[in-house]
Amino acid sequence: MHKNITKLLAGIACLCAFGVAAPSFADAPVKTEAATTTAVAVPAVTPVPDTAPAAAAPAPAAAVPAATPVANKGDTSFMMISTLLVILMTIPGLALFYGGLVRSKNMLSVLMQVFMVFALVIVLWCIYGYSVAFTEKTAFFGGFDRLFLNGIWDPAKGTFAAAATFSKGVVIPEFVFVAFQGTFAAITCALIVGAFAERAKFSAVLAFVVLWFTFAYLPAAHMVWFWTGPDLITNAATSASEALKAGWIWQKGALDFAGGTVVHINAAVAGLVGAILIGKRVGYGRESMAPHSLTMTMIGASLLWVGWFGFNAGSSLEAGDVAALAFVNTLLATAAATLSWVFGEWISKGKPSMLGGASGAVAGLVAITPAAGFVGPMGGLVIGLLAGVVCLWGVNGLKRLIGADDSLDVFGVHGVGGILGALLTGVFAAPQLGGQGIFDYVTNKMSADPYSIGHQVWVQAQAVGTTIIWSAVVSVIAYKLVDIVIGLRVPEEEEREGLDITSHGEQAYHG
Repeated sequence: MHKNITKLLAGIACLCAFGVAAPSFADAPVKTEAATTTAVAVPAVTPVPDTAPAAAAPAPAAAVPAATPVANKGDTSFMMISTLLVILMTIPGLALFYGGLVRSKNMLSVLMQVFMVFALVIVLWCIYGYSVAFTEKTAFFGGFDRLFLNGIWDPAKGTFAAAATFSKGVVIPEFVFVAFQGTFAAITCALIVGAFAERAKFSAVLAFVVLWFTFAYLPAAHMVWFWTGPDLITNAATSASEALKAGWIWQKGALDFAGGTVVHINAAVAGLVGAILIGKRVGYGRESMAPHSLTMTMIGASLLWVGWFGFNAGSSLEAGDVAALAFVNTLLATAAATLSWVFGEWISKGKPSMLGGASGAVAGLVAITPAAGFVGPMGGLVIGLLAGVVCLWGVNGLKRLIGADDSLDVFGVHGVGGILGALLTGVFAAPQLGGQGIFDYVTNKMSADPYSIGHQVWVQAQAVGTTIIWSAVVSVIAYKLVDIVIGLRVPEEEEREGLDITSHGEQAYHG
């Protein structure tokens, strides 16, 4: 065990060493939806004083740069609260949701995995993750301008860098954006552990997360969300040139408001691959593996629902109308999915269950995530209603078809719900169906071009397919490497005794 941990730490050290040695590829900070630069200043003209002598020739107007936009304290406060809510989603929300679903002998192991994955990813995010995801380099990977968060604080000038939002001339402190996006990376990696719960080595989980975060999550975040921000777009030519600097999926025009592809599909595919490669739990299909505490699961699901308002509304990056739209969609779609799952289960199985209610809520949250700021409330309602019944099939019919032991139905809920939500975003973002359509930053208003539902759904499908393939390939390679070096699975006797005692020397419950 000590050798395994030593190898894990050595691997992390190598990654850090690589980051330190990597060259910087640009001197200027970038803006993203993500943006990471101060907004472009617009020149102002100094007026000629009225007291100038009438006979004197008028002096030429002197152009001076306008003041750099300053972050609004309301937007900043909103984003800090949203960040805290996403942290709440993971610790304790996701940890308790997952913990209640496993057997009591594995409760602490799940809590420990979620807690430690969150901490590990936050550290990696601040060392190199943020820079790779949200600075300009290629369409698939960013550069190293922000390695170790370098360049955000300028000690010589005594100033902090700002990050652009989706509105021209509106910024937030870049450190706030770093923290907000870091919580997205952390919860995405934590979601994966539910697929192979109760049988994976703790050291293997951490090693896999390092590899998958680096080579799957960061490229996905860059491809889907990175752009140089709205302030550099002034005409058709700059719109085209700035688009070429954006992530590959962003360039295609895919809509993903808060992470249907980057977070849910990405994590679900990694989880499913893990469930297949690690194998089924000992006794799966023959012994009872019922959740040990649906009370804990209900508490976790409730915390997820509350925290998700920060996840979705916060993705607007401003405390404005779009945040309000994302907020109401998160409320309505989740409620609708809860109802459709429970009533679907009631009809098909004869009884409504608390587990069904909690699962339906999460399914609705997942499905509305990519659509939250793009669709109208009635579009959100339909997405939620469909998510409940489709994900109910995902954890029953589809799971049997695949045949994998996805312990906590990560793919059935997050994969199926994420795919459904991403595709339906292309449908219900249409203005004719109450959606927001496409924003034109050249005219700084909604595009006058007709919205094609068929075209947008095809673009959404390309984003979904790219994410599935990328995550699957990286996951297979990462699992195989970890299995060779550490081994993915605990011995059978340790699995039967429970990971709480055998892996951590603790018990969730006594007596």
